[in-house]
Amino acid sequence: MGVPARLVSVLASILVLSACSGVFSSTTEESPVAASTAITFTTSDGVALAGRLFGPTEARAGVVLAHMLPADQTSWYPFAQRLAQQGYRVLTFDFRGYCPGGDGGCSKGTKDVGAANVDLQGAVDRLREEGVQRVGIAGASMGGTAALLVAATDPHGIPVVVTLSAPQSIGSLTVQPSALAQIAGAKLYIAGLGDPSGAAASADTLAAQSPRPVREEVVTSDAHGTDLLTSQQGEHVQELIEQWLGQWLAVTDTSPSG
Repeated sequence: MGVPARLVSVLASILVLSACSGVFSSTTEESPVAASTAITFTTSDGVALAGRLFGPTEARAGVVLAHMLPADQTSWYPFAQRLAQQGYRVLTFDFRGYCPGGDGGCSKGTKDVGAANVDLQGAVDRLREEGVQRVGIAGASMGGTAALLVAATDPHGIPVVVTLSAPQSIGSLTVQPSALAQIAGAKLYIAGLGDPSGAAASADTLAAQSPRPVREEVVTSDAHGTDLLTSQQGEHVQELIEQWLGQWLAVTDTSPSG
């Protein structure tokens, strides 16, 4: 006796769904935090901050990624994983008062834009404790402003600074021309042309006031901060950062051979 056509159709649908389920499950990407480690560290004024380390423990070059307001460290996770796969030791963290919870961690204290550079300096110091010899900083918006201030005062020197949509002034944080003059490291300013915050104009000003080496890249996007990484220009923006890090941060092995 033949099988009813309707039953054949149902069975075929089940087989197709099962096959698709297998494909979907086998191609699901691993979470960006899967190979990372959650940490905490304390700032110079005693605030405990949550962070996460990515990448090889033996890396001698590393990057601290500073988030924008009102985001948190999770906005950097996919790019942190990407840099880790290129051999960098990477530290993301939540500024004080930011507590997304779960994989995003939970920093203590009260939100304070004016203390962003203090928090970021703590993150830089923590990454150095990992044995990283050359520490670069990439900061988005508020994090970018803080990155410039840290680069101007860090006693060991920051060889590379990258900012995404950094304002020259935010809250009580202001980057004066005198501070920019103290940054010997390579500076890359990225902004979206249509960013309503005026990020492109800020990048113009910061780049014009910065000593060499300096580069400004204004991309055709309305996105702001880490949103640039996932915009239509996202791949281009990520490659710009990677190229800058590769040029100015990567450690060349100069140990004798033979």
